Amino acid sequence: MTWWEAVILGLVQGLTEFLPISSSAHLRIVGELLPGGSDPGAAFTAITQIGTEAAVILYFRRDFARIIGRWFQALPVGPWRNQVPTSDPDARMGWFIILGSIPIVVLGLLFKDAIEHALRNLYLTALMLALFALILGFADARGAKTRTLDTLTMKHAWLFGFAQALALVPGVSRSGGTITAGLLMGYTREAAARYSFLLAVPAVLGSGFYQLVRSGGTGGAAGFGATALATVIAFAVGYVVIIAFLKIVSTYSYKPFVYYRIGLAALVVVLLVTGVLEPLPPTG
Repeated sequence: MTWWEAVILGLVQGLTEFLPISSSAHLRIVGELLPGGSDPGAAFTAITQIGTEAAVILYFRRDFARIIGRWFQALPVGPWRNQVPTSDPDARMGWFIILGSIPIVVLGLLFKDAIEHALRNLYLTALMLALFALILGFADARGAKTRTLDTLTMKHAWLFGFAQALALVPGVSRSGGTITAGLLMGYTREAAARYSFLLAVPAVLGSGFYQLVRSGGTGGAAGFGATALATVIAFAVGYVVIIAFLKIVSTYSYKPFVYYRIGLAALVVVLLVTGVLEPLPPTG
C-alpha cells in the first residue's frame, strides 16, 4: 500500500465509521478501486478503527471518566466499594456497556475465519447495504423516538449488543445496526447514536489491538507505516464527524443515509457485473 492510498483509506475510515453506512464496506470497495487494486483486509480495517475509537474516547472523555469511576464505586469489593448505589445511572451504564460488548466478542471469535474471508464477498456486502437500508428506513419512520438512555434496561443492552455484532458482516454497519435497534426499541435518534458510540469502544479497540498483536505489530499486509498513517488520519477526521453527526441526527431523519446505502449497493452490483470489482480478492 502506498502512502497516498493510506491517506485515502484513512479519510474513508474517518468519514464512514460513525455514519450508518458501513465503514468496512467502504474500505473493502475503495481499496479494490485504488491502483493497488486489493482488499485492505480485516486486519487493516480493525487497526485503523483504533483511530476512530480514540476520537470517541476524546470526545466523550468526561462521560467515560464518570461511568468508569461510578462503576468502580458501585462494586461490592475493592477500595472504593459501595460508595455509590448499584442503581446509580452511570454505574448501570458501565454494566450495560460490558453486557452489550459480549455478543460481538463471542461471535467475532467463533466466526473469525468467515469474517476475514467468506463474509467479505462484495455481493454479500451489496445485499447487506440494501437490506439494512430498508430496515433503517423502517425503524426511523416507525420508531416512537421517546426513550432516553436513562430508561436503558438490561434486556435492551443485550439487544443493542447483538445488533452491533451484525456489523461483523461488511455492509451492515456497526453504528447502523445499533442505531436501527435503538429506533425499533423506541429510543430517540440522539440517544441511539450516543449509546452506539459508547458501546463500540471496548469491542472495536479490543478487535483492533488483537489484530495489531496478531500481525506482530506490522499492521498486516498493508505494512506498519501505511496502517499507522491511515489510523492517525482516521482519528482526526473521525473526531470532526462525531461532532457533525450528533448535531445532524438531533434535527434530521436518516433518509439520506438510507438512499445513499441503496445507491451504493446498486453501484457495487454494476461494478461487479462489469468486472471492475471482483467478489473476493485472490488468496495466497
